[in-house]
Amino acid sequence: MKVTEKKLADGHIRLEAVAASAEVSHALDLAAQAFAQQMGVRPQAGKTAAQAITEQLGVKDVDGMVGAQAMELLAPFALDKRNLVPAFPPKTESSEPLRRGKPFSFSLTVTPKPVYELEDYSPLSLALPVVEVPQEAVDQQLAQMADSYASYVASDETHPLGRNDAAKISLAATRGGEEMKGLSTEGRTYVMGLGMMPPAFDDELVGMNVGDEKSFTLTLPGMDEGQDKIECTVKVLELQRKEIPALDDQFVANFFPMMKGIDALRGAIEDSMRMQLEQQRHQMALQQASQQASMRFKGRIADEVYEAMRSTLMQQAHMQASQQGMSFEQFMESQGGEQQFGMMLMLQARQMLASGYALDAVFRHEKLSITDDDLMSAAAQLNPQDPAGAKRQMEEAGQGFALREIAERQKANEYLVAHATIKDINPSAPVAEVEQAQAEGGSLEDASAESAPVSGEGEKAE
Repeated sequence: MKVTEKKLADGHIRLEAVAASAEVSHALDLAAQAFAQQMGVRPQAGKTAAQAITEQLGVKDVDGMVGAQAMELLAPFALDKRNLVPAFPPKTESSEPLRRGKPFSFSLTVTPKPVYELEDYSPLSLALPVVEVPQEAVDQQLAQMADSYASYVASDETHPLGRNDAAKISLAATRGGEEMKGLSTEGRTYVMGLGMMPPAFDDELVGMNVGDEKSFTLTLPGMDEGQDKIECTVKVLELQRKEIPALDDQFVANFFPMMKGIDALRGAIEDSMRMQLEQQRHQMALQQASQQASMRFKGRIADEVYEAMRSTLMQQAHMQASQQGMSFEQFMESQGGEQQFGMMLMLQARQMLASGYALDAVFRHEKLSITDDDLMSAAAQLNPQDPAGAKRQMEEAGQGFALREIAERQKANEYLVAHATIKDINPSAPVAEVEQAQAEGGSLEDASAESAPVSGEGEKAE
């Protein structure tokens, strides 16, 4: 893509771009893929999204239908080419149609992301809960593990089968005269109330005694009205009781042979819990640092930037409502009504913008830089399971500048935490005291544990 840049008198930047024919085709393919995903169209192996849309939806001119979206997908490539980060996504302008296999000329009027400086870059003071792993929590985890390895053995009790009982049963199940081998069994443990079978099956078993045999008809959920029902014949062979293995070295040898006894298993569980708590503490530190930075931000944010962020948040809210099966009106009502939702949206927009601009200022002020590892870490925020894939997708979509922005802000946020003074809060302190300490960026004498500040120089962004 060829891109020329011109700075305008009002502070905007005008980009004139010419996309090559291959780039135009790529944008049309991306737009078709996005449309297919939105419409739930899944291409078969060896077929493109456009072909699947034509076959499954009957759309003949897929390029024409997704052309407007493809034009917008070209804009990030022009921005990335000039290494520009916009305050909000610019609109693509062109006087010519977008055609596959043909070059395409377009222009963008870009509002550059504003640059702010902070009045105070001094170290932050964060209040975080001490990492403690209660032995009760370890005991509970061990008990759950033992329960998951429980077995069922014959019981000496004699009574009718109840809704919380277990029994060994035989089951002959047929449909339309043919045996259902997946259900039929000569002897299998059945635990009442676990949902192993529909509730109607349990209803039939309640009250049966050992040796009783019963035949009945069963309808499975989702069966069509015309389908043959399932004919069942059940015999109770024995009552059973749950036997949970003792938590000792033998338990470990049987189920965790790589561990050297129960003490080693307990230690591994405690280490795992501690690691999770430390991760939670670090995430809390990042959130506090970002929030304190945004409180130090004093710059004026342009109305058009606010509106663009509000529009983005509104789109996300519509998607969230759709995912929850709600109308947007119902979603707003669940958030406290239209007025409260609008106020919340406005505050969220300012918080996100102020936090981002403050972290940008920290990144510049401290002369930080990002590495390939930082970019991969940023991609992991988007897709923890496949950060390399997320990075590749961002770059292939021309969103390299957006990925770099995420990485830079993440680097600045980590810098703030690394150079902050950390005051430890006793996790068992009253909630109100903990919240007050966190809001003040410090700990209360009653609520604080022995504290070891994580030293340094730092910066904040108010």
